[in-house]
Amino acid sequence: MTQHLVLTVIGDDRLGLVEAVSNVVAEHQGNWGESRMAHLADKFAGIVTVAVPKENEEALISALNNLSGMGLKVSVERAQARRHEGETLVLSVMGNDRTGIVRQVSQVLNQLGASVLDLSSFCEPAPMSSEMLFNAEIEIALPQGTSLETLERAIESISSDLVVEVVE
Repeated sequence: MTQHLVLTVIGDDRLGLVEAVSNVVAEHQGNWGESRMAHLADKFAGIVTVAVPKENEEALISALNNLSGMGLKVSVERAQARRHEGETLVLSVMGNDRTGIVRQVSQVLNQLGASVLDLSSFCEPAPMSSEMLFNAEIEIALPQGTSLETLERAIESISSDLVVEVVE
């Protein structure tokens, strides 16, 4: 039997952190699944799914906790593999950067019953000006019966400067 785990890791950024986590996972016959890892400010942060034989689960969790000796905090959550129903698509959202964009977009998605599967965002200077542009790619599961046009209109109604496109 296999147990699915979701690991979140954070620590001061330095060489060898991914290798340390992957070594511990492999030593316990864990299978590294989906992951997102990034340098944010001066920290290394990541999230990863791991499938591990049930009999190795507790030893793996203990070994991951021992990584605190290298300054890496690891949190472990038990999970079940699950698929989302409905159409899956990726939205590109771009607009002038301001406080609250992610909150407003996530409120609209929630009201439409759309599940956020993945969200990546960044800010960059706008071409030919010093204004900052907010950019996000959001993978969602859109519930059956909700049209793409309804989704685009709802997000664009947040502000006249938000541009929403479906990424092919």
